[in-house]
Amino acid sequence: MNINMLSSIKESPLFKIANPESIAIFGASNNITSMGSIMLNSLLSIGYKGAIYPVHLKETTVQNLAAYKSIFDLHEVPDLAILVLPTNIVCSTMDQLGQKGVKHAIVVSGGFKEVGSQGKHMEHELIQIAGKYGIRFLGPNCLGIANPHQKLNPTPFLYEGSPGSIGMASQSGSFVTQMFDYLKRLGLGFSTAFSVGNEANIDIIDCMKYLGACPNTKVISMYIEGIKNGKDFIDTARSITPHKPIVALYVGGTETGKQAGFSHTGAMAGPDRLYDGIFRQSGIIRAHSITELFDFCWALTSLPRRIGRRVIIQTNSGGPGATAADTIGREGMELPRLSKKTLDKLAPFIPHTGSIKNPVDITFSRNQMDFYAHIPEVLLEEENADLLMIYFLAPTNMLKQMLIKMGVSKIELNNNLDEIIQKNSDAFVAMLENHKKPVIGYTYNSLEEHFIQALIHRGVPVFPDPKRAAKAIGAVIRYGQLSDKIKSPQINAI
Repeated sequence: MNINMLSSIKESPLFKIANPESIAIFGASNNITSMGSIMLNSLLSIGYKGAIYPVHLKETTVQNLAAYKSIFDLHEVPDLAILVLPTNIVCSTMDQLGQKGVKHAIVVSGGFKEVGSQGKHMEHELIQIAGKYGIRFLGPNCLGIANPHQKLNPTPFLYEGSPGSIGMASQSGSFVTQMFDYLKRLGLGFSTAFSVGNEANIDIIDCMKYLGACPNTKVISMYIEGIKNGKDFIDTARSITPHKPIVALYVGGTETGKQAGFSHTGAMAGPDRLYDGIFRQSGIIRAHSITELFDFCWALTSLPRRIGRRVIIQTNSGGPGATAADTIGREGMELPRLSKKTLDKLAPFIPHTGSIKNPVDITFSRNQMDFYAHIPEVLLEEENADLLMIYFLAPTNMLKQMLIKMGVSKIELNNNLDEIIQKNSDAFVAMLENHKKPVIGYTYNSLEEHFIQALIHRGVPVFPDPKRAAKAIGAVIRYGQLSDKIKSPQINAI
């Protein structure tokens, strides 16, 4: 991280919100079913290392922590205050924070502009109070922050995955938290995730700026219900996308989506085609579903940022190979012919029942381990291709069968299966790393399959069907094209 980026991120209003050394939490109690208590439990469960100060009028201890009747009773000014309080006392509590000298807050409480004119009036009052004291806050009507790199997760859901490299800026709070387990199953995780709620003080553009400078963030994901300041949004995105990808899911393009977004956070949506243009001018990759959003992020964190369109498909079954070929074509990519040099090298490994065209269909070879060693190595050396796409058919079972044929007993195999899988997946990944060409996998088996999990956790993306894999490759190609246009002097041609 260079000095300019370090300076930029520390100047962000989100720096102390994402990296607090002490937190005061209002609304946590010994009633373990209350929202504030659940959020405090999440914070404790992830192992947050900073000081935590529960503020409660009646309790002297909260979840084994010393509690304080008022923010004024604290011996220090906390870096961050989290408010999970009835709406009618949020403004007065914000005023107390200002008097104490607190400069950063998360307002979880709802009941503001998203509910109508009275709520809008209270939100205006909240903004005025925060402005008076120079307080920067997320919300209201949000779940705030998750930064697993700092063991920070004051949300209602436990974060049980690993710290990752996907940044998130979301106009929905629960969307962030509901993705914890989803990303974990893909071997992914958040770097830092922000829920902005009503964006009364800090907005999604501030989040983009922070994540653009965040050293733990390789790709930025966004859930958008409406953009308030289009010019600032585009300018900010254009400053980021040449060096860091942004993928956005916009849900306000239909009348039903627009209505849902307005009742959810009070967001003002616009026509779908308008947002297509905004994203294109910004260099942002648009996703059309939650699945696409994180598939694209997965590919952009795993594959090189610049890849070509020429794909080789390796399969041991005709149907999955043909399906992959069809989706590759539909995404505008090519299946090049293999060179004579490659065909000659493949010949010893492909049975007469197989095909050495592209897709390369091995069917059933005498040595099943060739599928994970010699064959991909030959294909990665093909000069007429940019990427290798591999179909994984129950690799753990195939590995077991091969080892039993080699004389390994079933008892020994079962006792040492994890070690054997790790050793073989390490060898496969090492082979891939010896070549510059990217590899992406797909399977119809569960992603929980042992060998596939081993590949995923070693950085090889394996998608649950070829269409998702092909679309993810297409997103990486589009990112390269868009970021090149942003860098080009012919900016207005985008």
